Amino acid sequence: MGRTQTPVTTPESLTFRSDVTVELVKSSASDADVLFAARVSTAGEQSLDELKKDPERSKGLINFLMRDRHGSPFEHNSMTFFISAPIFVFREFMRHRVGWSYNEESGRYRELQPVFYVPGPDRKLVQEGRPGKYVFVEGTPAQHEAVSSTLRESYEQAYAAYQKMLAEGVAREVARAALPVGLYSSMYATCNARSLMHFLGLRTQHELAKVPSFPQREIEMVAEKMEAEWAKLMPLTHAAYNANGRVAP
Repeated sequence: MGRTQTPVTTPESLTFRSDVTVELVKSSASDADVLFAARVSTAGEQSLDELKKDPERSKGLINFLMRDRHGSPFEHNSMTFFISAPIFVFREFMRHRVGWSYNEESGRYRELQPVFYVPGPDRKLVQEGRPGKYVFVEGTPAQHEAVSSTLRESYEQAYAAYQKMLAEGVAREVARAALPVGLYSSMYATCNARSLMHFLGLRTQHELAKVPSFPQREIEMVAEKMEAEWAKLMPLTHAAYNANGRVAP
């Protein structure tokens, strides 16, 4: 059998991005979901009436549940997001396991596309301070140029090596070892509001948070977009989350 010939990708064919993609592709989530789940404790089958009522009338109950950390009523909903981001973001993402489901594109079954992450000009580059007590500050124009040019050169070499192995008939699952974590991947992530709140508490830096967090900026970019979609679906729950220090119940 002859080898499959993979066309060589030139440096001009590579795509460089500094953003992330987050799309809400499917959801069953509303503030009413919290209310019927909570009221079954005292109302039994009559709790089904909450589905027909305006949740605004019961925002005090949602706030109470959030404040006193009665968490299970916030689990009776679902949101599925399509996310495109650098691989290193997904490796952090998958530290979140309770209440989450993931399916990511596979480098074993498809040829990975030459799309790579290069930080934008607003990305803070310099870490100051010791581990556990540090801040990131702006980089100089020279540092930004060094990061951009070095990453681009590295990506070009890595993808050329990947394609060379594919052209030699090497299996995709072996050839992918040459590719860096700055390569973009894509996945579906499904969660409920409670698991998302926990994720946001760790992966966003917010002035209303009782417990400070120091996420890497790239995963925070994903988290911010997910939060914006969730806030549209469950505005009362989102408001209660913010009002009570952004601590997951």
